[in-house]
Amino acid sequence: MEIVREVPKLPPRPVQGHKGTFGRVLVVAGSIGMTGAAALVGRAALRAGAGLVRVATAKSALPIVAALEPSYTTLPLPEDNAGRISSKAINVILNAAQDNDVVAIGPGMGQSTGLRSVIETLLQQNGLRLLIDGDGLNNLCRLPGWPKKRRADLVLTPHPGEMKRLWSGLSREEMPQDRQQTATQASQITQATVALKGAGTVVTDGQRVYVNTTGNPGMGTAGAGDVLTGVTAALMGQGLSSFDATVLGVYIHGLAGDLAAAGLGQVSLIATDLIDFLPEAFKRTGQSS
Repeated sequence: MEIVREVPKLPPRPVQGHKGTFGRVLVVAGSIGMTGAAALVGRAALRAGAGLVRVATAKSALPIVAALEPSYTTLPLPEDNAGRISSKAINVILNAAQDNDVVAIGPGMGQSTGLRSVIETLLQQNGLRLLIDGDGLNNLCRLPGWPKKRRADLVLTPHPGEMKRLWSGLSREEMPQDRQQTATQASQITQATVALKGAGTVVTDGQRVYVNTTGNPGMGTAGAGDVLTGVTAALMGQGLSSFDATVLGVYIHGLAGDLAAAGLGQVSLIATDLIDFLPEAFKRTGQSS
């Protein structure tokens, strides 16, 4: 197993570049009562350099999501009686995915049979760059045998609770106590890049392992994971491999948290602060050229 310590860098931006050059990210997230999750992913993706971001959400939630940030576009999706994205949305999502470089799905979606159908369909799309987080993972863990159906270039970003639920469907063996071992085995079983979040987030593609050195307890706040989803998706859209984008994503995300904590204190830190400090985090790592 190769231990990675160096954090990747984005390529320099070409002088003749335009918004289509720097990655098109489709965010599928949110539901009634969880509109903030979708907005956080979209805003974070923009601050992390994505040229174009489109947030697809349940049609009743869309007006709130659209009002929270004018810089992304939105796409209304069919919904069920509970205000969650329904299985009828899959064709709309697939058509939108064709116009984007990356799809990030899951935050604030809730759980339902229809959402599991959406996740399963996306998993089976050849060549699709797909990041699954939050409720996307909670739906995924209820799909039996899903790794055998995977065709997408997949990134999974579970916190420890989500990893425990995923593990129960991946292996009959007890989940290892060692976080690196857990993440690596999950990556090898699923053939996905895995970021096991927490203090010292572990990123692995099953052959390489990176343990993050940035971040602080103040980041234990609602929405912080949604920000990471947006940052990582944006870096994927700018041409980094799934592993490199995830390594840089967790590093930049943690550094933004450290900068926010230095200025605001850990106790008062909230998820939008992480987005506000992303520009300085990129500059500190020489990513702002």
